[in-house]
Amino acid sequence: MTDENPSRSVDVLVVGGGAAGLSAGLTLARARRDVLLVDAGAPRNAPAHGVHNFLTRDGTAPRELLRLGAEEVRRYGGEVLTGTATSAVRDERGFTVRTTLGEVRARRLVVTTGLVDELPDVPGLAEQWGRGVVHCPYCHGYEVADQPLGVLGLTAASGHQALLFTQWSRDVVYFTHTGGELDPGRREELLARGVRVVDDRVVEVLTSGDRLSGVRLAGGEVLERSVLVVGAPVRVSSPLLESLGLRTEPVVFGGAVLGEHYPSGPGGGTDVPGLHLAGNVTDPQAQVVTAAGAGLVAAAAVNLGLLAEDTAADVALHRARGAAGSAVA
Repeated sequence: MTDENPSRSVDVLVVGGGAAGLSAGLTLARARRDVLLVDAGAPRNAPAHGVHNFLTRDGTAPRELLRLGAEEVRRYGGEVLTGTATSAVRDERGFTVRTTLGEVRARRLVVTTGLVDELPDVPGLAEQWGRGVVHCPYCHGYEVADQPLGVLGLTAASGHQALLFTQWSRDVVYFTHTGGELDPGRREELLARGVRVVDDRVVEVLTSGDRLSGVRLAGGEVLERSVLVVGAPVRVSSPLLESLGLRTEPVVFGGAVLGEHYPSGPGGGTDVPGLHLAGNVTDPQAQVVTAAGAGLVAAAAVNLGLLAEDTAADVALHRARGAAGSAVA
């Protein structure tokens, strides 16, 4: 789309250019569908040094992975543009989507816009996000192995997170912070695994140079740590999905509400016909590789729906031609 051509029609519009969106775009382009992908250019994992647990791409910088993915989509004829989709309406022909690039008509819509981590308001914490402050043991555990770790209690699930990180370090301190009283069983498990439990609130994250060096507690004590683990609540907010009537639901793990997501079913299907979701917008626990897989599954479901629609139209045309031929005969 350009200023001279502010609108266009496609088979599928994919909104969100992370692993899920690019995977969906690649699958659809290879299926010879006319696909347009629009991405705002603000990936959740941008602060991280590398993507992990992605076969053949382990350690690749997040933006480099996205660049490579966009190249692959374009190789098969898909279009990838930088922009934002703001709202949409649906009719019997599909969707009319308003974007910052112009209006797009699409027979199907795939949304993969991800989520936002709501970091706790602790001075110095946000500046270390993705480096000295991490959240996922499978994403970052190997890289922080054998270092002095701190785990910040935010919800009832934070104790489970501390337990997980003992797989990578035997020097783990759990700060109850605002996470409430630890379940006695969980406290016993942590103590048995060598975790020191500190019943105090972290009021500042300290750095030395550009590296995290410790935390200051409300009681004034300073504890040296190299890494702070923060399982921040997650939030999704999509004016685009809201305009189509979708509403968020809570994400619950171990009885604790960890945030919200937009629910979806098999193939990322939703209550809105023709609208599919993939990645963190619907599955907050999806890592890069599983988000990519979900994008493929959603794309396959979309292509199947389009094929059924195209086949029904061809059958109707075939019958009409047959009826017309019989009438002439």
